[in-house]
Amino acid sequence: MKSKASIKGHPLHPILIPFPIAFLIGTFVFDLLHVINRNESYWQTAGYLEIAGIVTALAAAVPGAVDYFTIVPPQSSGKKRATQHALVNVGMVLVFIIALFLRDKASNIVILGLKGLGVIMLFVSGWLGGTLVYRNQIGVDPRYANAGKWIEAHFNQTSGSIEVATSNELETDQMKLLHVGNKRIVLAKTESEYLAFDDRCTHKGGSLAGGMMICGTVQCPWHGSQFDCKTGLVKAGPATEKIATYPVTETNGKVYLSL
Repeated sequence: MKSKASIKGHPLHPILIPFPIAFLIGTFVFDLLHVINRNESYWQTAGYLEIAGIVTALAAAVPGAVDYFTIVPPQSSGKKRATQHALVNVGMVLVFIIALFLRDKASNIVILGLKGLGVIMLFVSGWLGGTLVYRNQIGVDPRYANAGKWIEAHFNQTSGSIEVATSNELETDQMKLLHVGNKRIVLAKTESEYLAFDDRCTHKGGSLAGGMMICGTVQCPWHGSQFDCKTGLVKAGPATEKIATYPVTETNGKVYLSL
């Protein structure tokens, strides 16, 4: 799913997260050095790094929130994982804010313990975030041979016949994600006709629009389940339940979806 918070296709969230990672781990390391060596310069450096880490973490959270609400497939294992990632990050930032607030009030061991907890939460969050990118392909701009770029459109009409494309808009095996009210529907072009089906894989909820289609078969990018685009039937697991399909007609150079 292509990121909505990006510059020329490059997602902003992964560009920004190295800064809080480096700063927040750095504040723990320098506080540890202060406890060991009793060098006040280490204590001062840790304070600056902590402030920088909190500020950059909040900055990185903005494009992360945009992607969470706009591109992570709803009712999916990816959405659940993204929620866990967000909650751990919020908790981690709160821990470091508490440590900063108590910096001149609590003992060095208490501050070090709080920061150690924050670093552990940072590692957990990083693991979840990496899984979202490398397994769930969140923020990835899907392109493949001769199938064109990612296309997405929103429609307010939720019933009847809806004009969703022009006859020459899509290349063969290209897909277009349609947001029709609360529904996510994929419009796909085969060698002979336009087809439409649910965007949600019935296995773990992956976005089929972010997958690959060839010869009338669409493959989920998460676990490889394959579906017949015309009938919705499962052609290869792990999915066992078919996807819903929708009637599509082509008239006078326009493509219409019927609901």
